[in-house]
Amino acid sequence: MTLFIDMDEVLADTYGAHIEHYNKIYNEKLTKQDCMGSEVWQSVPKSRQKSIHKHCHEEGFFRDLLPIADSIEVLKDLNKVYEVYIASAAMQFPNSLIEKHYWLEEYFPFIPWKQRILCGDKHILRGDILIDDRKYNLESFSGRSIIFTSPHNINTNGFERVNTWQEVATLLL
Repeated sequence: MTLFIDMDEVLADTYGAHIEHYNKIYNEKLTKQDCMGSEVWQSVPKSRQKSIHKHCHEEGFFRDLLPIADSIEVLKDLNKVYEVYIASAAMQFPNSLIEKHYWLEEYFPFIPWKQRILCGDKHILRGDILIDDRKYNLESFSGRSIIFTSPHNINTNGFERVNTWQEVATLLL
């Protein structure tokens, strides 16, 4: 079976990076709990929203992300059972393509480059399972769609949901 796994907010903690950046720049104490049901940029004063948008365009943003808890260990096990591909929309931000490549090399070296799909739009994916945090990616997928919980999608319904990588392991292994 073919299993596609998204990077941002599924393997890599982009949401946490935005919050950390915001707190550092503005000396605030914003938390994921404060942002539930929205994007980070939607949870801050209007005058500060552009700094969140610009942050992901900065060199090093995608390279310096932290892996989501337990993602490395569970993905190692999934890779033994499924034909695993990392599928990430990497064309939207100028630096993300190369930075995502090197990030995967560091944290997921057991997923070879031939199993990485760094694309512009995921509607082209055809396989059995997609784990993603974005509704629009899951809606266009013809296989089993699993939404990985992120603060921005807690109010999204209509998909099988997992909250942690341990739940992924229980569901798919």
